[in-house]
Amino acid sequence: MLKLRDIMTTEVLTVSPELSLRDAMELFAQRHVSGAPVVANGEVLGVVTSTDLLQLASALPGVPTARDEETVEEPGDQSEEWESEDEPQGTFFTDMWSDAGAETGDRIETSGSPEWNALEEHTVAEAMTADVVSLTPDTPVIAAADLMRTKGIHRVLVMDRGLLAGIVSSMDITKAAADHRLTARTYVFAPDAGSETR
Repeated sequence: MLKLRDIMTTEVLTVSPELSLRDAMELFAQRHVSGAPVVANGEVLGVVTSTDLLQLASALPGVPTARDEETVEEPGDQSEEWESEDEPQGTFFTDMWSDAGAETGDRIETSGSPEWNALEEHTVAEAMTADVVSLTPDTPVIAAADLMRTKGIHRVLVMDRGLLAGIVSSMDITKAAADHRLTARTYVFAPDAGSETR
């Protein structure tokens, strides 16, 4: 019977709980993975997935922030400035959001303002799931597949004596099934017996 040790990935990508959301997203995109264990000092603290990262990122406040009503000017008050040929056409829109921080071009180049750099200010620790689902290397693959289906998860950590030994994803199980490695064969005769009869 096929065991997790037979299909698990042993070179596991792990991330630090202090890694920023932006860096985690870039790392997942570069490595073509959708999740990773969160590890600090050799201890598994949780698991973070691309879904976790997107959920936290989508909950962050947007831009522009609310502006002080006292600073709002009526459009008619600036008509002379808008007609000036010395200013770029987009000045009208950036002037209306006086609280937006740096010029739009500067924000795109530096991404340094709090509004535009929110993904740098939040960490994996805020997005991760601390409830880790793990199995041992000797667990049958069929049992792992059933557990993943029941819990609605796409990966399970393989732990050996409290240490991270590997990871098995739904794709690993799919590949094993496609390669016919999950089926058990029962031979009536020994496979090398040929057609001889006694």
